[in-house]
Amino acid sequence: PGQRLDALKAFRQELMHGPSLECAHPEIFIPLHQVIQSFNLPVQYLNDLLKAFEQDVQATAQASKPKSIEELLQYCQLSANPVGRLLLHLYGVNDDEALRRSDAICSALQLINFWQDLSEDIPRGRFYVPQNLQASMDRSQLVQELCQHARALMMSGAPLVHQVPGRAGLELRGVVQGGLRILEKVEKLGPLAFQHRPTLKAWDLPVLFWRALWM
Repeated sequence: PGQRLDALKAFRQELMHGPSLECAHPEIFIPLHQVIQSFNLPVQYLNDLLKAFEQDVQATAQASKPKSIEELLQYCQLSANPVGRLLLHLYGVNDDEALRRSDAICSALQLINFWQDLSEDIPRGRFYVPQNLQASMDRSQLVQELCQHARALMMSGAPLVHQVPGRAGLELRGVVQGGLRILEKVEKLGPLAFQHRPTLKAWDLPVLFWRALWM
C-alpha cells in the first residue's frame, strides 16, 4: 500500500504541474497534458480520480467498510462522477441539471458494479455493502434494497440521454440500459449474488437495443 500511495502521489505531481525532464511516465502525461490543453479539461476531475484510487488502496489495506449508502456515494463522487463530467465537458453540456443527472448515472453505475462483483470483491477483502444495512436485514432483503436504491438513482439521471448530442447520446442509452439489465440479474439472484457474478450475454443485446430505442 505504501508503494502504491507513493506512486499515486507522483502521478498527482505530474498531473498538476506537468511532466518534468525526469517524468516517470512520459507515455501517459505528455499526451495527457496535450489533451488537457487542447480541450481545456477541468484538471480537478482527473485529480478526483486519483483521490479515489488512494481511498481504494487505504480501504483495501485496512479492510474498512462503508457505514452507509451516503458514505458510499461520497466515494462515488470521486471514483465515478468525474468521468461523466469530463465527457459532458467535451460535448459542451454543462448546465446544472445535466451535471446532476450525469452524477446520478455514474454513481448508479458504480453501485451496480459493486453489487455485480460481490462474489469476487469480498473474498479479496474489498467491502462495499453498507454496514447499517447489513446489520438490519437478511441477505435477500439486503440485495433487494441495494438494487432498488441503484435503480432509483439511475432512473433519476436517465433523461440525460436526451441532452447529449449525436452518437454519444445513443451510446449513453446503451450504458444506462446495460447497467439496469445487470441490476435485474443481481436482483434475480438475490442472496446468491454473494456467490455468483452475473454478466450480460448475447441474448441480452436485443433487449438492450429495444429498451434503449424507447427511452
